[in-house]
Amino acid sequence: MKYSAMLLLAATGLFTLQAQASSTEQAPERPDKQAPLPSFPKMPEQTYLTPRPLSAIPDGAFGDKVRLGYQLFVNTQQLRDKYVGNELNCTNCHMDAGRKANASPLWGAYFAYPAYRKKDDKVSSFEERIQGCFNYSMNGKAPASGSPELVALSAYAYWLGMGGLMDEAKISGPVPELSDTELLKGAKREDFPLPEGLAKVMTVEQRANLPGRAYPEIPKPELAYSPERGKEVYVAHCQTCHSVDGQGQAIAGVYALPPLWGPKSYNWGAGMHRVNTAAFFIYENMPFGKSMQLTHQQAWDVAAYINSHERPQDPRSKGDVKQAQEKYHNDSDYYGLSVDGKVLGTESYPVFPKKS
Repeated sequence: MKYSAMLLLAATGLFTLQAQASSTEQAPERPDKQAPLPSFPKMPEQTYLTPRPLSAIPDGAFGDKVRLGYQLFVNTQQLRDKYVGNELNCTNCHMDAGRKANASPLWGAYFAYPAYRKKDDKVSSFEERIQGCFNYSMNGKAPASGSPELVALSAYAYWLGMGGLMDEAKISGPVPELSDTELLKGAKREDFPLPEGLAKVMTVEQRANLPGRAYPEIPKPELAYSPERGKEVYVAHCQTCHSVDGQGQAIAGVYALPPLWGPKSYNWGAGMHRVNTAAFFIYENMPFGKSMQLTHQQAWDVAAYINSHERPQDPRSKGDVKQAQEKYHNDSDYYGLSVDGKVLGTESYPVFPKKS
């Protein structure tokens, strides 16, 4: 791993992206109440952490937690109606079971928390970050603090990251086991237990800014992003998998390819509803399998098209779309804006609907 690159990334800090105005309605300037994850442009010849293979998960109680975390991550639908209210799985947005660099991998997130989040206006632990995913991306209900599901997902994230860092530092042996309490906190803290050799070669900030931990930032579009142009990109490159109506592909009731809007997708509180976040993800990771590369403009336009459709309500809304827009949303999304004569958010779908 190129530690000089890590240092550069750590020094770069957070960025603020002023998204282009909607071609449907001009977005007013207002403070960003839901700042995106830190993101950086890809660096040429950058190397990335490589997690250990799943076959290396150890036997015993700790290994069982890691395996359960993996199973929940790739098949989150087993928690439908308990904690999940849509047809998504964690791995839809965090590719290759949370292992893939530049797809917001689990190993990058684990070492970045605890951290302050504007979205919650507090310092959040890794456990609380996962709870947010259930509330927003999964349009569901967060598991209770300390629940077996949160422990398992934390154990899986920790194991992916720590094993990869140990291998980079040429530290042999199994990943050290941690208590449930330690696992749930996350690793961005001075008192986080580390193998001695690893503590000597990486600072807390370097571990928190591992290359590839987010979706890489791409340049702003030359033209203001446009849902109208985005529809053309969607028809050409996306609808084969996600369907003409954006509702994905299901086989025997099981979604093999996820819905992108509508009642079965992420809600208006999820990070992916932001045009910039979706554009970064799409440019780097889509079309699935990367049979071709979209241009920057195409990524911005199709992200705008996807996110200019109605979806489940922001769970933080108290019934007043304008109030929720001003309090929680920025000018990089369509919540509260008029599209095709309708104000998005006024006809949103329910939060945490039961399937059964």
